Amino acid sequence: MTDTDTDTTALDPEDRKIVTLARSVRARNGVPEGAAVRDETGRTYAAGTVALDSLKLSALQTAVAMAVASGATSLEAAAVVTGAASASAEDRAAVRDLGGPGTPVLVAGPDGTVRETLTAG
Repeated sequence: MTDTDTDTTALDPEDRKIVTLARSVRARNGVPEGAAVRDETGRTYAAGTVALDSLKLSALQTAVAMAVASGATSLEAAAVVTGAASASAEDRAAVRDLGGPGTPVLVAGPDGTVRETLTAG
């Protein structure tokens, strides 16, 4: 599912918050992607790309891992700020594993403008 209304100001305030967190992590850490997820209790987890010699994780995979490590049992939503055209299949799978196939994934450009909203499907 693609959302044609990508105006970030039209987003629900909680969704706008995770886009802002994802954008902040990307800028602060100077990484290719920033991501944030919101769990079933409303807690948020923000992360950037991990690129070590022995460990490579996308920002969204890292945010999902942080949520799981903190005891989250489900996700309400996810956001990724990226220069890529869309969220990768691997990123959507990580969100789906914790949140289910209907979990929304907001994909925003580096300026924070949401380009599309997908489901983890």
